[in-house]
Amino acid sequence: MNIDHLEAFMYVVHLESIHKAAEALYLSQPTVTARIKTLERDLGIELFLRKARSVTLTEEGKAFIPYAEQIIRTYQQGKKLLKKGDNPEEIVIGANTITSQYYIPFALPFWKQANPQLRFKFISAPNDVLIDKLLQKKVDIAFMKDVSHPEVQQHELLDNSVRLVVYPGHPFQFQENLSVQQLASEPMVFFECGAFTWNRVHKLFEVANVDPRIEFLVDHLEVAKSIILSKQGIGFLPYLCIKEELDRGDLIEIDVSHIIKIDQHIFATHLNNGFVHPLLWNDILLSVKEFEKQSFMSTL
Repeated sequence: MNIDHLEAFMYVVHLESIHKAAEALYLSQPTVTARIKTLERDLGIELFLRKARSVTLTEEGKAFIPYAEQIIRTYQQGKKLLKKGDNPEEIVIGANTITSQYYIPFALPFWKQANPQLRFKFISAPNDVLIDKLLQKKVDIAFMKDVSHPEVQQHELLDNSVRLVVYPGHPFQFQENLSVQQLASEPMVFFECGAFTWNRVHKLFEVANVDPRIEFLVDHLEVAKSIILSKQGIGFLPYLCIKEELDRGDLIEIDVSHIIKIDQHIFATHLNNGFVHPLLWNDILLSVKEFEKQSFMSTL
């Protein structure tokens, strides 16, 4: 049994696509397919059901996952021990500001608990700096906004869409189909960062030919959020910043999708030659699910 075949299997499991697994491993799709088929022959079972371009795990495939993970983990631990003695392998994680503040404090301990043999180094930096560090191989994987670069791959992970929020009891909480004119009449906190996303909020009022009551211009998300919590205004803020307050009911989201909808996400970004730690990648995906589950459980 070849360790490369097991890693190909785990990448297909996590990415739910042979095509995506091939991209992540920097291999051709036929090569990944061949590795999976060889592994199936070695095991004497079918790991996946193949329909057109999709793959679905068989029951035997699902049952084999923890064994594949353990074999890979044992192999990696043995390799590191022989190669570096007692020095742990260091994984360098990068993240932009908002991800650093709201997701990474949850994720890093999660990853460390699942991978005690690894040492994590963390860097917080703007998106353009993170791309440079990735290209220079100073960062193994970065959590950042969507970028277009021929030498990197991105995997969508976290919802960070921009939401309109008010404090509990605000009149907007009990109204539907708000107009731009109604929004413009309320004192507003505006997070000033110069990004295209936020320019769209300005454009909303410009197109409607109304001037919003922007009472506070701030360049820090926590300051903007605190002003709204103190009932001094309303505002548009990214989801990661307000997730906990929405869960607790300290802030109320107002649906304005009929007049503006700003979707944005945080992506896991790595070089085209792949992120070479399939088990850690699995733990990254699990950490996202647990992070999102926290929000769900707190609303029950």
